[in-house]
Parts: sequence; C-alpha cells; structure tokens
Amino acid sequence: MKFLFVAINSKYIHSNLAVYNLRAYAQKYGKNRHQIEIAEYTINQYADEILRDIYERGADAIGFSCYIWNISLVKELAADYKKISPKTEIWVGGPEVSYSIETFLTENKSIDYVMFGEGEKVFQNIMDAYECVPIDETALKALRGIAYRKEKVIVNSPESFVDLSDIPFIYNGLEKFENRIIYYESSRGCPFSCSYCLSCVDKTLRFRDLEMVKKELEFFMEHRVKQVKFVDRTFNCDPRRALAIWKFIQKNDNGITNFHFEIAADLMTDEQVEFLGTMRPGLIQFEIGVQSTNKKTLEAIHRKTDIAKIAKVTQKIRNNHNIHQHLDLIAGLPYENYESFANSFHEVYAMKPDQLQLGFLKILHGSDMEACAKEYGIIYSERAPYEVLATPWLSYQSIINLKRVEEVLEVYYNSGQFAHTMKYLERYFSSAFEMYEQLGTFYQKKHPKGEKHSRITRYDILLEFFQTVKNREKSCNSGETAGIPAFTATSNVDKAFRERLTYDFYLRENAKARPDFALDITSYKKRVQKFYRSCHVRELLPDYEAYDSRQIEKMTHIEIFGIGSGKETYILFDYRNRSALDHQAETIEITDRIREEK
Repeated sequence: MKFLFVAINSKYIHSNLAVYNLRAYAQKYGKNRHQIEIAEYTINQYADEILRDIYERGADAIGFSCYIWNISLVKELAADYKKISPKTEIWVGGPEVSYSIETFLTENKSIDYVMFGEGEKVFQNIMDAYECVPIDETALKALRGIAYRKEKVIVNSPESFVDLSDIPFIYNGLEKFENRIIYYESSRGCPFSCSYCLSCVDKTLRFRDLEMVKKELEFFMEHRVKQVKFVDRTFNCDPRRALAIWKFIQKNDNGITNFHFEIAADLMTDEQVEFLGTMRPGLIQFEIGVQSTNKKTLEAIHRKTDIAKIAKVTQKIRNNHNIHQHLDLIAGLPYENYESFANSFHEVYAMKPDQLQLGFLKILHGSDMEACAKEYGIIYSERAPYEVLATPWLSYQSIINLKRVEEVLEVYYNSGQFAHTMKYLERYFSSAFEMYEQLGTFYQKKHPKGEKHSRITRYDILLEFFQTVKNREKSCNSGETAGIPAFTATSNVDKAFRERLTYDFYLRENAKARPDFALDITSYKKRVQKFYRSCHVRELLPDYEAYDSRQIEKMTHIEIFGIGSGKETYILFDYRNRSALDHQAETIEITDRIREEK
C-alpha cells in the first residue's frame, strides 16, 4: 500500500516540516511496512501539472497538507483527482482543516477523511490500520484525531499530544533540502493567548530534549547548512534554555550557518542581551512581533507586551551591529484606527529595525478572533487567507491606503537598498509614516495594473517622487543621516539627493552601466585609474593580491561625491567584503590617498 503526502508550499525555497515529521514518526513507531512518499510543489505551479504528477505516482491514498496559502488549490486538486481515480482515498490535515471539520467535509465531497490536531500519532495509527484499502469501519471508529463521512460527518475524539523528543530527526539526508530553508522545531505550544493566532489553542508548552537539540544543531553546522529557521512560536519563553542553545551555537559556529528565531523581546534578560553582543555578525537573526502599541488594542487581543522594554532591548541589540532584527505590525486589530496605526508605525519605526513588516489581520479558523469577529464588527474575506476588509475603526479605503504603504515599505525600506536616500527624504515630512503614505500613492500611479518594476526603475521613481516634494519647507523631522559618509555639503538639494541615490545603488551592485540619475564623473577618470595603479590598492585591498590593477578596477568601484566643489570625497566600494547583515559592500574613504597621487 502506498500513501502519498502532498505538500504545496508558497515558494520553492520552503519545505513542509509537518509531513516529514509524520512520515518519520510512522515509520519508526508504526507496525506497518507501507510505502510513504512525499511530493512537494509550490502554489506557483499549474494545477494540471501537479495533478498529472500526483496521478503518475500511483498512490492508494493521498494526504494533502492544508494551510491558508494552498487550501483553494488543494480543494481544486482533490475534486479533480477524485474524478479520475474515485477509489483513491483522500485525506487532509493541517491548521486550515482542523477546526471547521463538519462544514469542511460537508462542502467537499471529494475528500474522504480529515486528520485534525497534532498529527504524528494520528498518522501512525492510520498507517497501522491500513491492512486493506479502504480502512474498515471498525478500525475507523477506533482512530483518534480523525473525521469522516458516513450518513453524516463523524468526528472522533482527539489524539493525545506527542512527546517532542520521540519525533525522529528528519534531516539525516540533506539532498532533498538543497537550496531550501531548513525548518527546525525545538518546542511546541505557546505561553501566550493572542486571539488572532492559532498557537493560543495549544496551551501545552513542550520542549525537545536539550541534548538532542544540540546534537541536531551540530549536524547542521557540520554540514554547513546556510540557514536554519526555528519554528518555535516564542523561542525564548524559557530564558535559560534559550541562552544555552545560543551559547552552543556560538561555540560551534562554522562562519556560514545562520539561525532564525521568533522571540519576545520583552522577555529578554540582561544576561541574554549582553551575551548576544558577543556573537558573530549574521550568526543569528530575530523576528519580533510587536503587532500594535495601542494599549487598548493589546488588551483586546490578550497580548501582554511591554513596548518600552521592546524598544530598550532592540536598541541594545542594534547598537552591537551583529543581529538582524525583523519587527512586525498588524493592521485591522480591534480599537486601532488609522491614526492609532500610524502611531504604532511611528513607535516601531523609531526602533530602527532592519525590516518592518506591515501585515493585515487574518481571521483564522479556530482562533479566538474568529469567535469574536462578529462581536467586534470586523468584516473579512470568506476566502483564504481570510484577511480583514474593514473594522468599525478602519475603513476599507484605509485598508487600501495601508496596502500602498506596505508595498513601498517592502520596496524602499525592507529591501535595504535605499537606506541613506530614505533617511534624507524623511526631512521633508512630519513623520516617516507620512512619507511612506505619500510615496505609496505616488508609486501606485506608476503601476496601476500591478506592473513589477526593475530595481533601476525603482530608483528613478524615487527621484521623480523627490522632485514633487523638494520645494516644500523642510519639516521638524531632521531625517537623521548618521552613518552616511561625509558627503560634501551642498545647498543643491537635487544634487544631494542624487548623491545618496548613487551611494545606495553602488552599495549593493557593482554595475558597469552607470545609472542616469548619477552625476557625471568622467573628468575624474584619470585620477581613479592612477589610484588603481598605486601601492595604496594593495594596502587597502589585501584580499585582491591575486589580481592586477585592471582586474581590481573591474571588481570594485570608486564613486566621487561633492563633484565640482573642490572638496570632493572619494569612496571605494569593496564587493568581496560585504556586511553579513545587509549584504552591502564595505566602503573605504580614499580621498587623502587620491590627493597624494595628484
């Protein structure tokens, strides 16, 4: 008997940890000797292509792993597959089908069974019951954690939780995960009860054996895995355990592997923060959910958050320049209107995260928010991902406006490609939120049909936007430019803006085709070439000793700022040495050395 797991991921670099866990647990602890196969696809593939591949695998039973990003496609595939292979039993499982079970089975006749709740023991018992296809009714009645359809929908009692340390390590062979993110689970459950999140349903917090975790993390580092992403909902809920794991990672650091953790910054201890400052830049990164700074909103969603401590902790971490911090906000929560959300944005933006994700409330099946959405008067889409459309505090038009802010925030802030330019632009607005709000409206007009712009076009659009605001009186917002190189002061704002665009452009890319927005540096070409032939190059770029001056000139870039002022600044961009946090080229000011060569 052959059982096929179908996992449809949102991107190719993702993988589905759940189905690998289920297969490993069933094969180790089950009595069966059945064949269990996994097929992974993405939502970007054609349904017909996926359908053909599933069919040609010739499974006796198929199990679809269901999430908000793939549920529509799963329903379509299941319906079509049942038409071409009516005897094949179709199972579904996952968070998207574990709560409205009776409704789901009633509405989707092509699906035979639902696995709900935690799946390892459930699937093991299912495979043990597959002595024949289909499973006989006596065996069905005895299976915990499943639902099925007879004259009516029957929902059996739930299965007990698994001991997390009993789940076999699935990554002994890494071939299938090449060029993919490695997902790793060291705990399940969450100590918090945020009403919008399904983690609040499972209040039983459990941990995988610490020595087992260390052994498995050591395996990843020995195999020089690029990134390991912990899926623990609040990794540092046990401070001593979290610190022990971080210390182990540092001790065994291979200089390559990066570890991603979702943490609660307000749970961080002084000892943890101090230790984190000693880590290699890029060794770990944090995702921190703030969601809102509105106290009434936080109370309504049952989220206990110390905003002041989050700001303090993230600042201390930021000051060490070694850990990437990703902070989250959610629009559409109860009691948060447009002005309140703008204030939440302002407070979190002031924390200067490396990335600020602006998300929108999703009313997930089984969440507390689903139960009280009607009470709050929250309107949301009936289609996955069940995103908020309007609330008594936030109109649909406001949602549209925030969607535009989200888009330009991704392009011009989270990409890290425009950092110095955006700092300079802020001085023309009363707040960063106002800047992104107006830029969002402007940007939308440049692609009314959703066209995707090239990177260079995005620079051009930003320059065009600046032309519309440069003549306004500067606001009290200074647009702090700390960390920007000492560009020659100029009263020409257009020139100053172009210089920052150019600086940001060359920080990320050694482009040989000079962008149109960059100022002309032709008259400085001979000075630059003379520098590359000088002894200074070997002194400043020891990593390039195997290359001659012409090769080094092609592999690096020199940009001149303050053109025509007589006080030009020369910046050398070294692309072989990049920041581990933002991948920007190392910069070296060489003004004095250029002048020595005159």
